[in-house]
Amino acid sequence: MRTRRTALLATTALTLTLTLGLAACGSGSGGDADDTLVVGATAVPAGEVLTYIQDNLAEDAGLELEIREFTDYVVPNTALQEGALDANLYQNEPYLDDFNQAKGTDLVPVVDAYLPPMGVYSKKTDDVTKLADGATVAVPSDTTNEGRALKLLASKGVITLRKDAGTDASPADITANPKNLEFKELEPAQLPRSLDDVAAAVINNNYAQDAGLSPTEDAILLESAKDNPYANILAVKRGDEDDPRVRKLADLLTSPEVAKFIEDEYQGSVLPVTSG
Repeated sequence: MRTRRTALLATTALTLTLTLGLAACGSGSGGDADDTLVVGATAVPAGEVLTYIQDNLAEDAGLELEIREFTDYVVPNTALQEGALDANLYQNEPYLDDFNQAKGTDLVPVVDAYLPPMGVYSKKTDDVTKLADGATVAVPSDTTNEGRALKLLASKGVITLRKDAGTDASPADITANPKNLEFKELEPAQLPRSLDDVAAAVINNNYAQDAGLSPTEDAILLESAKDNPYANILAVKRGDEDDPRVRKLADLLTSPEVAKFIEDEYQGSVLPVTSG
């Protein structure tokens, strides 16, 4: 499975180069049920989960699947809005809501697929509560993931947030910071590379795994699955929720077979969501 990921990653640059051209002649949102469903995804875990479905389940379900991988969180949504993709899989619903509001897109969730827990990583300490006074912590720069990162730190008492701080929490919402931590906002993809320069970094699951980090083994703090609103979703442009191809993929993503694949492949680093 990992070797397949390597091959898929080699196509990412070409995918990004072709995105605008494909928008003009894409697969056709809301096409016939027997058309290929073109799905955008980040490589890990979305690309690997979709590749498992493509190789093992799609044919029997009567689904023709094409996977296009991306390395950022913006282009898969703009490509979906413009018609270059039929669906995408990589984001959580709070991020999608914020993206729609900020960019004027009209994208909607179809189904929860899996939960990739966000984690805190460090080369300086093995305990987030032992960060040095005045230490710098890198966090994602986009609104939703920054709020998620701050809430994770607050869950261990490293900082305290206002009680009404929502998914868009920012450093301005911090009411107590006993260690006088400094927060450095970086693009999510840059966070793993920042570990040599900061005391800790709060990293999204896909970028952590892409960088060879194991959430269950390397994270010094990992999100709990309980009552977690950040499951990754299959998303489509509004009006395409009932496309038969989309419904087939939604059913496969929540199937026992995919749940078992996720459990076996990721050993707790990614958690399955099943229809049952």
